[in-house]
Amino acid sequence: MLLRKTVKRSSGLLAALGLSVALGVTAGCTVRPLYATSHTAPGEAPNGVAAALRTVAVAPVRTRDAQEVRNQLIFLFNGGKAQAATPAYTVNLAVLTTSESSADIQVADDTEPTAAAIVMDATYSVTDAATGAVVANGKRSMSSSYDVPRQEFAVLRAQRDAENRAARELAELLRLAIAQDILNIQSVPKALK
Repeated sequence: MLLRKTVKRSSGLLAALGLSVALGVTAGCTVRPLYATSHTAPGEAPNGVAAALRTVAVAPVRTRDAQEVRNQLIFLFNGGKAQAATPAYTVNLAVLTTSESSADIQVADDTEPTAAAIVMDATYSVTDAATGAVVANGKRSMSSSYDVPRQEFAVLRAQRDAENRAARELAELLRLAIAQDILNIQSVPKALK
């Protein structure tokens, strides 16, 4: 009987000890970006990408869709703050938006669209502010679909919402592309430039 009580206590103590060791080991586990440096705080872009993007300004644009993309880019580059007063690089942006009918329904003798897609194409060039030379350029595209109801105002609102969605997602793609371009430019030794 005494042996059983001793075995139960020992197994209980071993279980408690194992649980405390397991909790201690898992307490140190965190999720981090694969290429992050050890001093990168959670939510911060790795390897100085955020600092490099804060040196980029986006030039003014003329169209509503381009302005939506520009506003999103400025927000993404600076984390909600204003652009740098003296940027190292300037991004010139051109955005072309088209709407395409993607599904039609036959009503009596007429065909009416029931779904459509906004396609936004952006071309950009990155200019070095010190030299005025174009150091990178590229093109990205994003599409966003929307329903086309029978009410005219509802169609306009759905189209505007699709344009805003496409602009946000296009700005994300442009941010990644421009970040790669800036980091590539900064990693080239001065002697090779």
